[in-house]
Amino acid sequence: MSNIVDPLVERIGARIRAERDRRHWTLAELADASGVSRAMIHRIERGESNPTAVVLGKLSAAFRLSVATLLDPDGTGEAERVRRADEAPRWHDPGTGYARRQISGPGFPAEVAEIRLPAGARVPYPAAAFAFHRQTIWVLDGRLTFHEGDAVHELDAGDTVELGAPAPCVFVNATDRECRYAVVLVRGEAP
Repeated sequence: MSNIVDPLVERIGARIRAERDRRHWTLAELADASGVSRAMIHRIERGESNPTAVVLGKLSAAFRLSVATLLDPDGTGEAERVRRADEAPRWHDPGTGYARRQISGPGFPAEVAEIRLPAGARVPYPAAAFAFHRQTIWVLDGRLTFHEGDAVHELDAGDTVELGAPAPCVFVNATDRECRYAVVLVRGEAP
């Protein structure tokens, strides 16, 4: 096991612990609400494990927060109005190679993130992750196969899809090159 400490992983863990404490939940209660094991939650909270996109999606759904909110380093929702490209918070999924760059600041009413999905990657999210906000996906480069419940959307550069009623979703890059897309969400009940 490496002794190298990743500050982002520690911040994510601290934020998850703070959200759990704010709700007065035990590890078991968060595990039940999210479908993530107590042991994994414990390792994440201690900064010993970088959660995958799937795990972050499950935890955010349990808290009824967006993934971007969990990635907010201090949880204040405050940020500078000008954010330089090299200052934007970035997170990398150790399991799939999925990379997320937060475009909008935490205090802005709409959340905007740029996602880079490697060739061959597949990232599922539970329906609960989409229950408390409206979301649009805009493909910037490449091709994205987006499974929304039983519907399958084949999206090329320039295409968008607005998510409908909450359903399990899967982001798939079935091509041999990276896909880059933006996710835009606004808090509020899904249609």
